[in-house]
Order: sequence, then structure tokens, then C-alpha cells
Amino acid sequence: PLEKVSVKPSVSFTSPNSFGTGGSVTSEAVSYAVKKACEKLLDRMKPIRKDNPNATWETIVQKSYAKHIDLCAEAAFSQLDIPEYLIPALGCAEIEVDILTGNVQVLRYDILEDVGESLSPGIDVGQIEGALVMGIGYYLTEALVYDVKNGALLTNRSANYKPPGAKDIPVDFRINFLRGSSNPLGVLRSKATAEPPFNTTVVVLFALRNALRAARKDAGLPDVWIPLGAPTTPDKILLLAGNTIDQYLLN
Repeated sequence: PLEKVSVKPSVSFTSPNSFGTGGSVTSEAVSYAVKKACEKLLDRMKPIRKDNPNATWETIVQKSYAKHIDLCAEAAFSQLDIPEYLIPALGCAEIEVDILTGNVQVLRYDILEDVGESLSPGIDVGQIEGALVMGIGYYLTEALVYDVKNGALLTNRSANYKPPGAKDIPVDFRINFLRGSSNPLGVLRSKATAEPPFNTTVVVLFALRNALRAARKDAGLPDVWIPLGAPTTPDKILLLAGNTIDQYLLN
């Protein structure tokens, strides 16, 4: 039962073989190692289970302890343990642009992702949502500005470097898992979910380009290619929108 499972903090004094959590490997690494450790414990307790086929899990553990069976097991994960596999995902964004300020509001974001057989749907939804908001910040707000004279980073605090906040979260956020999917190469037929959704957030930039094209058309400007990069911040959007003072004069 899940209520009997507790996760303790990781300390390098007792777990020295730690490594970075990048590349969306954490869920797989931990799950794989836990699975292997559990298999070791099950193998050690097999004689007790054989002699007590109808005993509860607690009873089997107690009898194993009484027989001086080691009830601690460890296992490690190597990236060679799990073959590479693909994680398809599809994103779609609807945005609203304030042409006078350059601010962007993501009205709706839909994503369909192949997560295999999800180990924990609640956690996977949270991972996908976090990756999408991170991508929105990457494409719209988080600008690194350096001093041209000495190379010092000028956007070195939240007053001038803008990570996404609560109001940058899409108004309508829809996360969908591909139905009927299973990953024979992954841990318990699952797939990683942490960073792959980030790649879909480029659709926010595509939607922004379409919005700017519409604004420029209304301003009577030619429909030319609009260069956008990461990030396209409000000041850049304002300049690309084709605003002129003449458009706002009262006749």
C-alpha cells in the first residue's frame, strides 16, 4: 500500500554515487533502482513466502526479520540499462498580444504527449505544466543582457530578468496523455515527461508571429517575414508591431 511507502532525503554521505537530474532521467533512474532493490528483497524473502503462502506482507517481513534476513537492499541506475526511445508530443497555443505595450497573454495551451503508461499521472501533469511554463519564459520573457564594455550580466536579478510568474500561466491549460500507449523499453512501460514538453512551446512564438502579421496588416504595412528569437520580449514586440504616432492622432 502506498501509505506504507516513505521517501527519505538523499544525503551524499550515505549515497555517494549521485549524479545530476538533467535530461529527464530522474523518474526513470529512481524508479528503476527502486524496482531492482525490491526484486532483491523479494528474492531474499522467497523462502518465507513459500512457507507462508497466505501470510500478510507485514507477517512475512516480521518472519524474515526473525530469520535474520537482510531487509535492506540497494541498487544503482545506469543509462545503459534503458535503451533510447522517442517521446512524441504535439502543442497548440492561442495568444493575445497588446500591440501598445508588447505584452503577451497565453489564452489557451493544449498539449498531447505520449507518456507511455504513466507511473503517476498527477506528477506527470505537473512536470508537463512546469516544462511548458518554462518554455513560455524562454521564448517571451527571460532575456540575458550583457554590458558591451565588460561583458557583465546586466539582467542578474528578478527586477530586470523576468522568469515567468503566476500571470504568465496560460488561462486555459489542457494536458492530455496519448491513450493506449505503452513503452516496452521504459521502466514499467512508462516514458519520461520532464523536459520533452518544453520543445512544443515554440508554437507560442509561431502564434506571436501570426498576431504581429495581423497587426501590421491592419496598420497598412507589407506582409514581410518577421524575425523572432528567444526571447522575444515586450520591447521587441512593440517595435515589430509597426506602431507609429500618426496612427493615434485625432483628426
